[in-house]
Amino acid sequence: MDIWTYQSVEYVTVAGETWLASASEYPRSMRALWQSRPWAPSVLPCGRAFDVISMPSLFGRKVLDELWSSGPGCGPVATFRGRTLVFAQPGAAPRLRTLLAWEEWARDVPPLLCHGLGDAVTVPPVQRMVNSPESPGQGAGRWIVAPDTREPWLPGAAVLLWACVRAARESGAGLPGPLPVPSGTRPGAGRQHSVSLLPVPSA
Repeated sequence: MDIWTYQSVEYVTVAGETWLASASEYPRSMRALWQSRPWAPSVLPCGRAFDVISMPSLFGRKVLDELWSSGPGCGPVATFRGRTLVFAQPGAAPRLRTLLAWEEWARDVPPLLCHGLGDAVTVPPVQRMVNSPESPGQGAGRWIVAPDTREPWLPGAAVLLWACVRAARESGAGLPGPLPVPSGTRPGAGRQHSVSLLPVPSA
Protein backbone atom coordinates (compact mmCIF):
# COMPACT_ATOMS: atom_id res chain seq x y z
CA MET A 1 0.00 0.00 0.00
CA ASP A 2 1.52 3.32 -1.06
CA ILE A 3 1.60 6.65 0.74
CA TRP A 4 -1.44 8.00 -1.12
CA THR A 5 -3.60 5.18 0.18
CA TYR A 6 -2.38 5.71 3.72
CA GLN A 7 -3.24 9.40 3.52
CA SER A 8 -6.70 8.88 2.06
CA VAL A 9 -10.11 8.09 3.46
CA GLU A 10 -12.51 5.82 1.63
CA TYR A 11 -15.89 7.44 1.34
CA VAL A 12 -17.44 5.20 -1.33
CA THR A 13 -18.14 1.81 0.23
CA VAL A 14 -17.13 -1.46 -1.42
CA ALA A 15 -20.80 -2.07 -2.25
CA GLY A 16 -20.99 1.43 -3.71
CA GLU A 17 -17.94 0.74 -5.87
CA THR A 18 -19.61 -2.40 -7.17
CA TRP A 19 -22.66 -0.42 -8.19
CA LEU A 20 -20.59 2.29 -9.89
CA ALA A 21 -18.52 -0.30 -11.73
CA SER A 22 -21.69 -1.98 -13.03
CA ALA A 23 -22.22 1.07 -15.24
CA SER A 24 -19.10 0.12 -17.19
CA GLU A 25 -18.98 -2.45 -19.94
CA TYR A 26 -15.93 -3.85 -18.14
CA PRO A 27 -16.68 -3.62 -14.39
CA ARG A 28 -13.70 -5.77 -13.33
CA SER A 29 -11.30 -3.51 -15.20
CA MET A 30 -12.91 -0.49 -13.56
CA ARG A 31 -12.48 -1.99 -10.09
CA ALA A 32 -8.84 -2.80 -10.90
CA LEU A 33 -8.30 0.82 -11.99
CA TRP A 34 -9.73 2.11 -8.73
CA GLN A 35 -7.48 -0.22 -6.75
CA SER A 36 -4.40 1.17 -8.46
CA ARG A 37 -5.57 4.82 -8.60
CA PRO A 38 -8.32 5.32 -6.01
CA TRP A 39 -7.84 9.11 -5.98
CA ALA A 40 -8.41 9.56 -9.74
CA PRO A 41 -11.76 10.56 -11.27
CA SER A 42 -13.30 8.14 -13.77
CA VAL A 43 -15.49 8.41 -16.84
CA LEU A 44 -18.56 6.15 -16.77
CA PRO A 45 -21.33 5.68 -19.33
CA CYS A 46 -24.91 6.56 -18.49
CA GLY A 47 -28.01 4.57 -19.30
CA ARG A 48 -27.01 1.21 -17.85
CA ALA A 49 -26.91 1.62 -14.06
CA PHE A 50 -27.92 5.27 -13.85
CA ASP A 51 -28.63 8.51 -15.69
CA VAL A 52 -27.16 11.78 -14.44
CA ILE A 53 -28.84 15.18 -14.22
CA SER A 54 -26.28 17.98 -14.10
CA MET A 55 -27.39 21.27 -12.53
CA PRO A 56 -25.79 24.62 -11.69
CA SER A 57 -24.28 24.11 -8.25
CA LEU A 58 -26.40 26.57 -6.25
CA PHE A 59 -29.63 25.42 -7.85
CA GLY A 60 -28.56 21.82 -7.32
CA ARG A 61 -28.19 22.48 -3.60
CA LYS A 62 -31.75 23.82 -3.50
CA VAL A 63 -33.02 20.77 -5.37
CA LEU A 64 -31.32 18.48 -2.84
CA ASP A 65 -32.90 20.43 -0.01
CA GLU A 66 -36.29 19.92 -1.65
CA LEU A 67 -35.72 16.20 -2.18
CA TRP A 68 -34.92 15.73 1.50
CA SER A 69 -37.41 18.17 3.02
CA SER A 70 -40.40 17.20 0.86
CA GLY A 71 -39.37 13.57 0.32
CA PRO A 72 -38.43 11.04 -0.77
CA GLY A 73 -34.68 11.81 -0.49
CA CYS A 74 -32.04 11.12 -3.09
CA GLY A 75 -29.47 8.61 -4.20
CA PRO A 76 -25.81 9.35 -4.92
CA VAL A 77 -24.95 12.99 -5.65
CA ALA A 78 -21.61 14.47 -6.67
CA THR A 79 -20.16 17.84 -7.55
CA PHE A 80 -17.77 18.37 -10.44
CA ARG A 81 -16.47 21.64 -11.95
CA GLY A 82 -19.16 23.80 -10.43
CA ARG A 83 -22.04 21.47 -11.32
CA THR A 84 -24.17 19.25 -9.09
CA LEU A 85 -24.57 15.74 -10.51
CA VAL A 86 -27.72 13.95 -9.36
CA PHE A 87 -27.74 10.24 -10.16
CA ALA A 88 -31.17 9.17 -11.41
CA GLN A 89 -32.96 6.07 -12.67
CA PRO A 90 -31.85 4.80 -16.09
CA GLY A 91 -34.15 6.40 -18.63
CA ALA A 92 -34.90 9.43 -16.44
CA ALA A 93 -32.75 11.83 -18.50
CA PRO A 94 -34.71 11.77 -21.78
CA ARG A 95 -38.03 11.78 -19.94
CA LEU A 96 -37.02 14.77 -17.82
CA ARG A 97 -35.87 16.60 -20.96
CA THR A 98 -39.31 15.98 -22.50
CA LEU A 99 -41.17 17.11 -19.38
CA LEU A 100 -39.13 20.29 -19.07
CA ALA A 101 -39.73 21.12 -22.73
CA TRP A 102 -43.47 20.45 -22.46
CA GLU A 103 -44.51 22.06 -19.19
CA GLU A 104 -44.95 25.84 -19.41
CA TRP A 105 -43.58 26.54 -15.93
CA ALA A 106 -40.37 24.68 -16.69
CA ARG A 107 -39.05 27.88 -18.27
CA ASP A 108 -38.29 29.03 -14.73
CA VAL A 109 -35.94 26.08 -14.13
CA PRO A 110 -32.29 26.81 -14.98
CA PRO A 111 -30.85 24.86 -17.92
CA LEU A 112 -30.17 21.25 -16.95
CA LEU A 113 -27.88 18.78 -18.67
CA CYS A 114 -29.65 15.42 -18.83
CA HIS A 115 -27.16 12.62 -19.49
CA GLY A 116 -28.68 9.32 -20.58
CA LEU A 117 -27.95 6.40 -22.89
CA GLY A 118 -25.06 7.25 -25.20
CA ASP A 119 -23.61 9.86 -22.82
CA ALA A 120 -20.77 9.58 -20.32
CA VAL A 121 -19.95 11.55 -17.18
CA THR A 122 -16.91 12.09 -15.00
CA VAL A 123 -17.44 10.77 -11.49
CA PRO A 124 -15.32 11.73 -8.46
CA PRO A 125 -12.63 9.42 -7.06
CA VAL A 126 -13.69 6.56 -4.81
CA GLN A 127 -11.14 7.82 -2.26
CA ARG A 128 -9.85 11.27 -1.47
CA MET A 129 -6.74 12.68 0.12
CA VAL A 130 -6.95 14.52 3.41
CA ASN A 131 -4.71 17.39 4.58
CA SER A 132 -3.06 17.51 1.18
CA PRO A 133 -4.12 20.54 -0.91
CA GLU A 134 -1.84 19.56 -3.77
CA SER A 135 -3.01 15.95 -3.90
CA PRO A 136 -4.15 14.44 -7.22
CA GLY A 137 -7.71 14.23 -5.89
CA GLN A 138 -8.11 17.99 -5.53
CA GLY A 139 -10.21 19.54 -8.29
CA ALA A 140 -11.46 16.12 -9.35
CA GLY A 141 -14.89 16.65 -7.84
CA ARG A 142 -16.26 15.03 -4.71
CA TRP A 143 -19.21 13.07 -3.48
CA ILE A 144 -21.95 14.91 -1.60
CA VAL A 145 -23.92 11.70 -1.06
CA ALA A 146 -21.55 8.81 -1.76
CA PRO A 147 -22.71 5.44 -3.14
CA ASP A 148 -22.97 2.98 -0.26
CA THR A 149 -25.02 0.06 -1.57
CA ARG A 150 -25.22 -2.27 -4.56
CA GLU A 151 -28.78 -1.15 -5.28
CA PRO A 152 -29.15 2.53 -4.35
CA TRP A 153 -32.55 4.17 -4.60
CA LEU A 154 -32.52 6.57 -7.55
CA PRO A 155 -35.11 9.29 -8.23
CA GLY A 156 -37.14 9.15 -11.42
CA ALA A 157 -37.98 11.96 -13.81
CA ALA A 158 -41.23 12.95 -12.04
CA VAL A 159 -39.59 13.23 -8.62
CA LEU A 160 -36.77 15.34 -10.03
CA LEU A 161 -39.16 17.50 -12.02
CA TRP A 162 -41.19 18.53 -8.99
CA ALA A 163 -38.06 19.07 -6.90
CA CYS A 164 -36.71 21.39 -9.60
CA VAL A 165 -40.00 23.28 -9.83
CA ARG A 166 -40.18 23.72 -6.06
CA ALA A 167 -36.57 24.88 -5.96
CA ALA A 168 -37.28 27.39 -8.73
CA ARG A 169 -40.38 28.64 -6.88
CA GLU A 170 -38.43 29.01 -3.63
CA SER A 171 -35.94 31.11 -5.60
CA GLY A 172 -38.72 33.60 -6.34
CA ALA A 173 -39.94 32.31 -9.68
CA GLY A 174 -43.66 32.80 -10.25
CA LEU A 175 -45.00 29.36 -11.00
CA PRO A 176 -48.72 28.90 -11.66
CA GLY A 177 -50.91 26.72 -9.50
CA PRO A 178 -50.17 24.45 -6.54
CA LEU A 179 -47.51 21.80 -6.95
CA PRO A 180 -48.54 18.21 -6.18
CA VAL A 181 -46.34 15.93 -4.13
CA PRO A 182 -44.85 13.17 -6.35
CA SER A 183 -46.54 9.85 -5.80
CA GLY A 184 -44.68 6.95 -4.25
CA THR A 185 -42.18 6.89 -1.45
CA ARG A 186 -38.63 5.84 -1.21
CA PRO A 187 -38.24 2.18 -0.19
CA GLY A 188 -37.50 2.10 3.53
CA ALA A 189 -38.97 5.56 4.03
CA GLY A 190 -39.92 4.59 7.57
CA ARG A 191 -36.26 4.30 8.52
CA GLN A 192 -34.19 7.21 9.74
CA HIS A 193 -32.07 8.73 6.98
CA SER A 194 -29.44 11.37 7.43
CA VAL A 195 -27.31 13.27 4.95
CA SER A 196 -24.69 15.93 5.34
CA LEU A 197 -24.93 18.47 2.55
CA LEU A 198 -21.54 20.11 2.44
CA PRO A 199 -21.17 23.57 0.87
CA VAL A 200 -20.87 23.32 -2.90
CA PRO A 201 -18.56 25.80 -4.62
CA SER A 202 -20.43 28.16 -6.93
CA ALA A 203 -19.82 28.02 -10.64
